[in-house]
Amino acid sequence: MSAAVTLRLSITPIDQTCPERQVIERVLELDGKRLLELGCGRAELTRLLAQGGPGRHVTALEVDEIQHAKNLQLTDLPNVDFRLAGAEAIPADDATFDVAFMFKSLHHVPVDSMAAALREIARVLKPGGYAYLSEPIFAGPFNDILKLFHDEQRVRQAAFDAIASAVSAGLFLSDDEIFFNAPVHFPDFATFDRLILGATHTRHVLSADTLAEVRRRFDAQAGPDGARFKAPMRVNLLRKPGRTA
Repeated sequence: MSAAVTLRLSITPIDQTCPERQVIERVLELDGKRLLELGCGRAELTRLLAQGGPGRHVTALEVDEIQHAKNLQLTDLPNVDFRLAGAEAIPADDATFDVAFMFKSLHHVPVDSMAAALREIARVLKPGGYAYLSEPIFAGPFNDILKLFHDEQRVRQAAFDAIASAVSAGLFLSDDEIFFNAPVHFPDFATFDRLILGATHTRHVLSADTLAEVRRRFDAQAGPDGARFKAPMRVNLLRKPGRTA
């Protein structure tokens, strides 16, 4: 892969639609590696990383105390170490990990701390290690629903700017930038309410009018099996300068 990929906030159109696991499997070899996930949430992708091949060890960080407590109750992921911590202060020694992942979480880091988070990622990566940063693009019908009650345009732009600044400063090399549509499915509005409106990492307070508009737009996308969306995503695959020992 090229070490001089130009960074772009978005492209139009995005032709590729696939689950994110397919992108991960195409660009990274994870077997036998020490992996770091920052902002693991409900540990859905943590499970994919941990169980996708042999010899993997995952350290999964989460700042939401409620979700972290739930993750600690998982008993079927013996090769995962769940920790309560954020990207701005990673509890690990220098040059510990082969790959660090942030799945839709960099834009949740306070804007003033994004640069520090990327420096921390570079610190804990081994020379030649990768940072896989996936971020949602501010576009599409799913985003149009979310922005009614949680407009993330500013913080998503800030996350992209932080990545570009880290590359410009030489902290990372830009090896690849990948755009794809992630399939998103909710069998009914109750599931959307529980997973999105009821997320414990962010408190959403909607007026009756806003909730009604969210429901109207959700129903407009719904079919016999629920609502299906194609959420546009960008992946920045960055590499720490140097060679892996």
